[in-house]
Amino acid sequence: MNKAILVGNLTKDPELKTTAGGISVCNFTLAVQRRFANAEGNREADFLPIIVWRAQAENCAKYLKKGSKAGVIGSIATRNYDDKDGNKRYVTEIVADEVEFLSARQYDDDGEGGYSRSDNYPRNEGFKADKQPVKTLTEIEDDLPF
Repeated sequence: MNKAILVGNLTKDPELKTTAGGISVCNFTLAVQRRFANAEGNREADFLPIIVWRAQAENCAKYLKKGSKAGVIGSIATRNYDDKDGNKRYVTEIVADEVEFLSARQYDDDGEGGYSRSDNYPRNEGFKADKQPVKTLTEIEDDLPF
């Protein structure tokens, strides 16, 4: 089984290209925090290259930008190539099957939308969890219209 599930932030704007056969491909790097802190108490991040194909690639290029939070489900792939000096290089990347845009959507003045870091939006400071009644499963079921 080869499955990767990641949530992180884009380190730069996605790059959209088209293959010679006319297929869209989008590349971006996702910064994903590690689960545990290092010896200094800081959480390090891994910077993982993501590849997205076809219509989903076009959507990623259109709606994601540097700092956007995204969820990616895909598989880990390795490939190799010879660089300009003739050295063999190996690349490990995530080939995305699904990309979920997790940042809040922002609109430009011209109505075009993109997804950006949720830090740009004010937090709902007025919400007090202790003042909201918690419904039981029975109460929720009673509210259902069917």
